[in-house]
Amino acid sequence: MASMDKNLKERSSSANMSLSDSPLYADRTKVYPRAITGRWRRVKWAVLVLLLGIYYLVPWLRWDRGPGAPNQAILLDLDGRRGWIFDIVIWPQEVYFITGFLILGAVGLFLATSLFGRVWCGFSCPQTVWTDLFMMVERLIEGDRNERMRRDREPMSVNKAARKGAKHLVWLMIAAATGGAWVFYYVDAPSTLVKIFRGEASKEIYFFIGLLTATTYTLAGWAREQVCTYMCPWPRFQAAMLDEQSLIVTYQKWRGEPRGKHKAGDTWEGRGDCIDCGLCVAVCPTGIDIRDGQQLECIGCGLCIDACTQTMSKVDRPLGLIRWDTLARQQVRATGKGSLKWRAIRPRTVLYGALLAIVASVILVVFALRNDSDLSVQRDRSPNFVRLSSGAIRNSYTVKISNKTQAPRQFQLAVEQLPGATLAIANAEGDSTTAAQHLTAEANSVSTVRVLLTVPAGSVPPGSTPIEFVIRDEQGHERASHGAVFVGPTR
Repeated sequence: MASMDKNLKERSSSANMSLSDSPLYADRTKVYPRAITGRWRRVKWAVLVLLLGIYYLVPWLRWDRGPGAPNQAILLDLDGRRGWIFDIVIWPQEVYFITGFLILGAVGLFLATSLFGRVWCGFSCPQTVWTDLFMMVERLIEGDRNERMRRDREPMSVNKAARKGAKHLVWLMIAAATGGAWVFYYVDAPSTLVKIFRGEASKEIYFFIGLLTATTYTLAGWAREQVCTYMCPWPRFQAAMLDEQSLIVTYQKWRGEPRGKHKAGDTWEGRGDCIDCGLCVAVCPTGIDIRDGQQLECIGCGLCIDACTQTMSKVDRPLGLIRWDTLARQQVRATGKGSLKWRAIRPRTVLYGALLAIVASVILVVFALRNDSDLSVQRDRSPNFVRLSSGAIRNSYTVKISNKTQAPRQFQLAVEQLPGATLAIANAEGDSTTAAQHLTAEANSVSTVRVLLTVPAGSVPPGSTPIEFVIRDEQGHERASHGAVFVGPTR
């Protein structure tokens, strides 16, 4: 017993010393991804060109909306409080459309993940796209994996400094173009570009371009895989959308093990197809080994598939040792029992698909029923009412009419649920003028008028009475309404 106690104490002391000697922070092990060619690398290049082309070029598309309206095809005009998307104009009170599109995007991402794993992370996430672009620049200037690793181990020289400086200069240029393109979605792109180079742009524009330049340069140039591993929340809960029927990047362990080096002419009996070349690790942008199974750091880009395909072709073994597959099908391939059929339609995909269809349908219906005019009414509260010399009671209101079309329009304003009431427009001096029969609203604008509502002495309701303001177009059709109250003396 004494000997056992002594051993336990020694082990405990050794463990405590080991923990105390371990650093609380481990330095990053830099990842040097190797260039690779193949099907999935070509897909990634195509997606990169498409997405970056859309991002950088869309602010320069023109769209004629007539006089007085901006001619930028897509413009989120914060000063004018409008969102212009070709012929569609989104007003501030229609922010629910943005909410709907965000929900649509989230549910669509859930559906794509349940079907194809982390396809978003591997191909279309902005972090992935810009990191790919920055790594391409790095390879062009500093060389491929082995050359970059060798150069980083060498002491500083003129050649090393020149290559490093050129790389970071190009990175900063791309980052600045990225920040500028983002700002161009909120202002007129051609005129703002001229102002930026002339030093005539606003401080806000320079600030946001600088901020987005710094974040793009830092995240895509320096942080890279650390963003996916430590900063992005998506890997933490995307596993909840996956099941055994989700297509993911998998290593066929049943076929590849036991792995080991292989020379030409050696037999394949008693060993797996994996020759442990390490190419799948060398090309991985996050530096993991897919042969260790599913990992948090794997973004599902498929580059390890291209690498393994090259190796299997060289050693004349069947392709697909690393492939897109489901866990269920891998189990069938390993045991020979079950069905290899991929079940795309299953409870979770049906649920996500139904939610996607419902949200999309709601957005389409709401947009189809969207009114091209709007009415807002606010009653003046000081004073609550005015008693005229005739004994009539008057309330005043601020009326705003939104014209969402591309042409000026005239509206008739009326009030309901208040018999005998008359409407008049107040002029700048506050005196009533003509009756509020015809109000003009300019194209894509909000017209504001102060309206006086007067009720004769014999018809004044006591206290607060609900009423409704209504605007009708030139054909007499009701276009919009807004509830309000008329306040009279309490009897």
